[in-house]
Amino acid sequence: MNIPILQPNHHWRCDGCGFEDVTHEARPHSRFHPCPAMGGLAVPMVRGGIKARVTAVEREDYVGDETVQTGAGGRPVMAVITEYEDGSNDTTVYAPLAEAKAE
Repeated sequence: MNIPILQPNHHWRCDGCGFEDVTHEARPHSRFHPCPAMGGLAVPMVRGGIKARVTAVEREDYVGDETVQTGAGGRPVMAVITEYEDGSNDTTVYAPLAEAKAE
């Protein structure tokens, strides 16, 4: 007897630019993509059929010589918040890049 191997399809949509994708991972996972509407930031995609709003949060403190992520317009971004219609939310945080110097 042959047993078929089921391959799950997870449909994803980007709220910012409308990009859509399908993944086939059986384990729980999320999907990110470099969104042109958010200045190329790697933003989370939302499962198909779920309504959500993705918003970039600009960094409000002094940047100095840190290497930070920038969004549309070249402004430093510290996080992206995904707000779902049921009131829950997810936050993606962009920490500054760590640098080391050796002599």
